Amino acid sequence: MNEINALFHPHSIAIIGASNNPKKIGYQILSNIISSGYEGKIYSVNPEAKEILGIKAYPSIKEINDDIDLAIIAIPAPYVPSVLEECGMKKVKVVIVISSGFKEIGNIALENELLSIAKKYGMRILGPNVFGIYCASSKLNATFGPKLVYPGKIALITQSGALGIALMGWTNMNKIGLSAVISIGNRLDIDESDILDYLSLDSETKVIIIYMEGAKDGRKLMKSLYSINKPVIIIKSGRSKIGSIAASSHTGSLVGSDIVYTTAFKQCGALRAYDVLQAFDWAKVMSMQPPPINDEAVIITNGGGIGVMAADACEEYGVKLSILPEDLQYQFKKIIPFFGNAKNPIDLTGQANEEDYYKALEIALKDDRIGSIILLYCQTAITNPLKIAESIINACSDVNKTIVTCFIGDIECENAMKKLEENFIPTYPIPERAVSSLAVYYKWLKYKKRKINPTISF
Repeated sequence: MNEINALFHPHSIAIIGASNNPKKIGYQILSNIISSGYEGKIYSVNPEAKEILGIKAYPSIKEINDDIDLAIIAIPAPYVPSVLEECGMKKVKVVIVISSGFKEIGNIALENELLSIAKKYGMRILGPNVFGIYCASSKLNATFGPKLVYPGKIALITQSGALGIALMGWTNMNKIGLSAVISIGNRLDIDESDILDYLSLDSETKVIIIYMEGAKDGRKLMKSLYSINKPVIIIKSGRSKIGSIAASSHTGSLVGSDIVYTTAFKQCGALRAYDVLQAFDWAKVMSMQPPPINDEAVIITNGGGIGVMAADACEEYGVKLSILPEDLQYQFKKIIPFFGNAKNPIDLTGQANEEDYYKALEIALKDDRIGSIILLYCQTAITNPLKIAESIINACSDVNKTIVTCFIGDIECENAMKKLEENFIPTYPIPERAVSSLAVYYKWLKYKKRKINPTISF
C-alpha cells in the first residue's frame, strides 16, 4: 500500500521522455504537473535537452541526486525495459508506463519483460498503455488530458484512455467534481482492485466510478468490491457479442459472459450503470448528499404534470411514496392554495414563489417521518429560477437530509441548477433522472446493510 500511496501522493516525480515539443506526450504531462500546482519535486529526463519548461533536464534517472517516488515513462515501447531497469536500480517506488505497444497489440513478451524487472526490484507498475493519474488532494495532474479538472468527491477508474480523457473534460464543463482519475490500461501489475483498496481509505473520495471492459482477476475484484464501504458504480462495456470482441482487441481484456458480471456485481454490492450519464447522475447524489434516514420520500412541485411524471418514476424505480399523515398535510395546506394538493406529490401550484418553496421545504426537512425529498420546479413567467434555487439552498443550510431537484426551463434554469450544485444540491433536467438517482442511493443502502453479515467467502 505504501507504493500505491506514492502513486497518489509522491514527494518527487521524474518524467522520463519529457520534451520541449508541445506535440509530445512528455511535454503535455510535464506541463500539466506544473500547471496543477503540485508541490513536490519535479525532475525531467531527456538526454538531448538541458532544460524543459524551466526545469533542469537529466540524461537519465540515474543522474538525479535524489530519491524518486514516482517515475513516469513516456518513450517508445522498445526502450521501456532498459529505462525501467534504471528505475529499479534507483529504487523508484512506483512507475507509470504511459507508452503503448504491448499486450494490446499482441506484444505479450515485451510486457512480461516489464513485469519481471518490476518484481526483481520490488517496484509497482501502473500501465502500460495509460494516460496517467490525477489526484485532487495532492494537486497532481500527471496526465496528458485536460489541464483543468473540477475537484470533488468522485473517483474515476478507467480502462479506456480516450474515454477517461474525454470524461475529465466533460466533468469539468459540467462542474462534476472529481477526487481522482486513474487510467489503468493493460493492468500489467496495478489493477482496479488495488486502486479500490486504496480509495476505500481515501477520505476525499465518497463515490467510485469504474469503466471496465473485463476483469483481470475476478475473485480479487469481487473481494475488493465486497469489502469496500463506499458506493462503487461500474460501467461494464462489452455487453453485446460485437462489443465484447471490440473490447478484447482494445486493451487485450478477457471479457467473458456479461450475465456473469451482472451477477457478480450484485453479489458484491456494486451498482451497474448502463451508460456514462447514468453513472454520473447516480454518483452526484451520493457524493453530495447524506443517505436517506428512512424509506419515505416526498415530492414537492409547482406543476401537476411534472409531479405525476416523478410519481410514475418512483413506482418504476422502487422509491416509496405514501400519503402523508393528516398533521403533515395540515402543515402543507397552510402554505398552498385551496386548489393545490397536500397529499404527496405536494403541489404548490404554478403561482408558488421562492417563499412558498422555502416554507414547504422547511416542513419536509424538519419532519423525521420524511426520509428524502424530490423537489421539482417548472419555470413560470412570475417566478425567478435563481431565487427559487437560493431559497432551496437557504432552507437546506441547517438540515442534513437527502434532496434531489429537477428544474425545467430556459437558460435561467440552467444558471439556477449550476448554483444548486455549487452548493452540493444535485439537480437534473428531467424528473426521471432525479428519481433514478435517489432510487440507486436507496439500493446501495440495502447492499451496505447486507454486507454487515457477510454471506460470501473468497
